[in-house]
Amino acid sequence: MRVIFMGTPSFAVPSLRLLSENHEVVAVFSRPDSVSGRGRSTRPTAVTSYAIDHGIPVLRPVTLRDAAVQDEVRSFTADVIVVAAYGLILPPEVLVAAPLGAINVHASLLPRWRGAAPIQRAILAGDQRIGVSIMRMEEGLDTGPYCMQVGMDADNHIAEELTEMLAEIGATALIESLPLIAAGAAPWVVQDEAVVTYADKVTKSDVAVAPSLTAQTAVRRIRASSPAAPSRCKIAGRAVTLIRANVASADVLAGSVSVTKSALLLGATDGSLEVSRLKPEGKPVMDAVSWARGARDVDESFWEELT
Repeated sequence: MRVIFMGTPSFAVPSLRLLSENHEVVAVFSRPDSVSGRGRSTRPTAVTSYAIDHGIPVLRPVTLRDAAVQDEVRSFTADVIVVAAYGLILPPEVLVAAPLGAINVHASLLPRWRGAAPIQRAILAGDQRIGVSIMRMEEGLDTGPYCMQVGMDADNHIAEELTEMLAEIGATALIESLPLIAAGAAPWVVQDEAVVTYADKVTKSDVAVAPSLTAQTAVRRIRASSPAAPSRCKIAGRAVTLIRANVASADVLAGSVSVTKSALLLGATDGSLEVSRLKPEGKPVMDAVSWARGARDVDESFWEELT
């Protein structure tokens, strides 16, 4: 099958990898290279890097609404367009540019969590069951029918881990779905509009932590955080980013800090959270207890929101 692939971050790479192993990927579309760092150097997306390393033609248009870009999409005479976390809107002209249409690998159990940040929103909402949907794209935001869904338990995984897991699950589901779609045998399910929820992009305020929160809410925010929107606070006056935490059974006064032989505990409104991994300002991620012992004055101190 001739495939055009459209994707940007690391979540999309497993789908591209399996497609290239099982089908003919005639072109890859990804977002333009980003500019970052003190030297303002350009950095290709994860999908662009994979495509270049494997000799697949890659295009990086700013928009797909340009007629010349749409002509280029059609010029590849693909059987299907596959999309995974691309980040650009596909206009109607692109949606119908291949006979089998555009198929999306979406990281939620639709119709729950349509939109940009389904994994993080599921964590913040306390969803225990998450998953991936293989869906047919329409003009609306993730409104199309799906032909396969694969779920998993979120457990206490952080967003980065769940993203990696769902990327692999989604890639496998995609490869299993494509033959059914090509044969006209895919069991398309229309989404129930009555139970739709939306996954808006997560901001720093969504994952901010403070002693005024319950321990469960604080832990969910930490699990949903990312380098782009980190959960930061001050512990004993020191700025840190919290990477991993669990709800603890220890009763610690809200705003207080307790350091035991095996735990760094932060008091919340209804108990405490045990922080196991954190990132001090200007330093790499490290074990929270090791950091607390090295700081020396953390035990019986206070923690607060970083504004």
